[in-house]
Amino acid sequence: MKSNTTALQTSGFTTLVVFGVGILDNGDIKYYSNTPGSVDVVVASNGAYIGGDALAEKMSSFKTGSGTTVNRLEISMNSQHVKDLMASPGPGSSTPLYRNFVALKTAWKLDAVNNDDESIYDVASTVTFGKMLGSAGYKYTIAPYTNINHWINVKTQLNQGLTAPNLLLDQVYLQCYDGGSGNDPAGWQSALGLKVVPLVWVTNDSKPSYGTTAAQAKTKFVNWNSKDALGGGGYWNDYDIEKMGLSYQEYGKVLTSVFSG
Repeated sequence: MKSNTTALQTSGFTTLVVFGVGILDNGDIKYYSNTPGSVDVVVASNGAYIGGDALAEKMSSFKTGSGTTVNRLEISMNSQHVKDLMASPGPGSSTPLYRNFVALKTAWKLDAVNNDDESIYDVASTVTFGKMLGSAGYKYTIAPYTNINHWINVKTQLNQGLTAPNLLLDQVYLQCYDGGSGNDPAGWQSALGLKVVPLVWVTNDSKPSYGTTAAQAKTKFVNWNSKDALGGGGYWNDYDIEKMGLSYQEYGKVLTSVFSG
């Protein structure tokens, strides 16, 4: 709710990944604001959106505001409760979880769900869940930093028999900071057989050693892209851009200069 919507819309970014939501053990979906002064709130329950008009208007405005370059909006989540819910009551269209994701997609004008699993790594339930989301009209994306074999298995099963542009798992946002600071996007592209979008961490005061100025980000993206053409580039996260008084325009210009065309 505290993001500078206009700056996000007009600095060249095409995809926004909202961090984050989580599934509760009963299939409800909760939004975790992750921002001081904001509150966590259940946004979908019993197949209905209950997150309030202000939040829905904020989310849906990213793709519709005047002059916006944003054409894709995703929500990021971990895999808590996914395994249990895929076992019972399952992924069917009549289940609360399925209906909640449909309601949230409509309210927030969502395009994809991003899997930020960093601990559970259960292939079978991940694939079942991804297919459920596909049947609900979503694309499915991943944000790995390690455990490449897990993600190869997930990608292979979710995209079996599918070709671009109809892939279900169609984007890979590779963490190239913190635990993923040594990742090589070209290596991940080769292993996954999908274009990769490396993410770097902007200047921050949480783990400043991983902070990247706009100029440093450009150098990284140019070098990676020269080794093997990438699917784009991106940043973690806009909260730090605001907190540190950084420029959305400078970071956005890096992406448009390296990857446009």
